Parts: sequence; structure tokens; C-alpha cells
Amino acid sequence: MFLKKTGGNREEARLSLVRNESIYQAVKEENEEHNYPILALCRLGGVSRAAYYKWLHRDMSKGELENEHITSIMEQIHGEYPDKGYRRIRDDLERYHDIKVNDKRVLRICRKNDIKSTIKYSNNGCTRQAANPQYIAENVLNRNFTAEAPNEKWLTDVTEFHYYVGIEKHKVYLSAILDLYDRRIVSYIVGDSNNNALVFDTFDEAVKNNPDAHPLFHSDRGYQYTNRSFHSRLEAAGMTQSMSRVAKCIDNGPMEGFWGILKRERYYGNRFTSRGSIIEMIKTYIEYYNTKRLQRNLGVLTPMEKHEMYLRVA
Repeated sequence: MFLKKTGGNREEARLSLVRNESIYQAVKEENEEHNYPILALCRLGGVSRAAYYKWLHRDMSKGELENEHITSIMEQIHGEYPDKGYRRIRDDLERYHDIKVNDKRVLRICRKNDIKSTIKYSNNGCTRQAANPQYIAENVLNRNFTAEAPNEKWLTDVTEFHYYVGIEKHKVYLSAILDLYDRRIVSYIVGDSNNNALVFDTFDEAVKNNPDAHPLFHSDRGYQYTNRSFHSRLEAAGMTQSMSRVAKCIDNGPMEGFWGILKRERYYGNRFTSRGSIIEMIKTYIEYYNTKRLQRNLGVLTPMEKHEMYLRVA
């Protein structure tokens, strides 16, 4: 009977440690960061000082040690890529650190250690609608954002970035083409003016690198895309043109989504002080996006991995 009672007391003590762990952790952190007295903190938390010290000097379990290791890797990932939420951190743990854990565990560790993704800002597009469009295409894409193969459907758009020289604000414009099958950036051009040449050069670069591609080509109704010369370029390349409806940016959703990803992860919250620095950021990010950034909607692959996987089995 005595043995049973002792065993029961031990189990109660263990459960008490587990229940109060968050309080003990808070006491430890407040004492280390602000030098508040242990006794006063324990009283505030409704725990005994003896129980706190027992918890402090306990032998850590295998699970706790494992969580400490995972936490250190997660903090390293978050430090390098503060935009990543718990799902993308979990994917990085498995792919790049060979740590297999589920979303719920990673989320618990994130909450406990205040690991949070940076805030997503709204994306303000810069494409100017044509006042007198020379050519208007139907919305052939019709929000069907799936594709069965690379180079079946391409989306395009232009967005702007700011940099500063002293107090003077300057702009650069990024034009890009995105493939709906693998979400890779097919081509991009950065320029100082949001003009026809920017869009035409982006298109020519995509055709040069994919001479056998004849995709459905979708854009908004920006004046560059409604230009008759641009439509002739598309026809010459054997492509079908498609355009979003007026004031319906969701018709070009994945392209708008890419702008949001790029700006949230590398642009917002930073101040660029030269043209060269912002162009280098864009160049480096697109290379990272195509070859390193894992996407769950691609099966936890990068765009280029998805692309190359298709080519291997085709």
C-alpha cells in the first residue's frame, strides 16, 4: 500500500511539473532578462520556489532535448528568412536538415518561442490600363490556373519598386512571365520605365529561351499588352492571347501572388539606397524562388524541380 501511494505521489509530482512548465519557463526568462527575484515571480505565478528549482535542475527528457535542437534550427531558419511561417519552416526542416516533424509540433514550438512570419502587406499594382486599347482579347484563361505541362499557360504583369538616393525617390519596374504548371519565372526584365520596350523585351527573352513554346498568354489590360504590335508578336510565336476583365485583378491571381511573395519576403521593411542594390535583390530573389523556395502546391518542390521532373518522364 505504501509503495502504491509513493508511486502515485511521484506521478502527481511529474504531472505538476508538466502543468506548470510554462510558468516555470516564464519565471526563468523574467529572472534572466530583468533580474526580478525568483521568490516574487513564483508567488506571482502561484507556484512554490522549491518546485521551480526542482524543475530548473531536472534531467531533460529525450523529447525536450529534441525540441531544443529543433528550436535552434528553426530560429536559424527564421533568422535567415523571417517571412517563413510554420508550414514553410517544417518543409525546410525535412528537406534541408533531415528533421521529420509534423505541422502541429512545429506550430507549438513557434508559439512557445515567438517565431512569427513577417506581416504580409497589400500589393499595389502599377500597370496602367489603356485609355484607347488597340486590341482586346477575351479572358480565355477564365481563372483556370492549372496546367498539365510546362509552357502550356503563361501569365505576365509589371510591378514597381522604389529606391532612394538621399531624399530623392526613384523607381524601377519589373516585368516577368510566370509558368502556371511549375510556377517558375520564365523570364524577367528590370527597367527604369514602364513602357512597351520593357514588356516586349521580357516576351522576347522568354521566346528565345523556349523557342518551341506556344502557350496561352494571359495578362491584364495594360496598355503594353493591348498594343497591336504586341499582339502581332504573340501571333508570330504561335500563342493565343488572353486578358483579364476590367478591374478584375483576381483573373491574373497567381501573377499577383508572386508579386506579393517577392515584396513580402525581400522588399517591404527594407530601404534600398541605390539602383544596383534593388536590381541585385530582384535578381537574387528570382534565382532563389526558382531553385530553392519549396512550394507545397508543387508537392514540396521548387519550381525548377517540378519543371525538371516533368522533362525526365516526358
